[in-house]
Amino acid sequence: MTPPLQPPGTHLPSLAVALLIMVVGTLYPPLMADATGRADHPLAMALFWAMSAGFVRGVGFVPQRWIWRVFFSGWSCAAALLLAAMLKG
Repeated sequence: MTPPLQPPGTHLPSLAVALLIMVVGTLYPPLMADATGRADHPLAMALFWAMSAGFVRGVGFVPQRWIWRVFFSGWSCAAALLLAAMLKG
């Protein structure tokens, strides 16, 4: 029997998104700035939501309450990432 590729409960795509946002945001902070160089708060909020949801779901934690399950699911990670892409473009 071959071992599983990922530990039970983890969600590698969400974890990869969270790690990528963390590294890119740390190495290149102007990503979260507008054309004038000021902080783009809606974009940062969407990216940080995607990162938070990615870490929560990525490590395998699934909240008990439905509202937190909605905000920190793999789908909300993808939705927040899509929102960030729309805000940046």
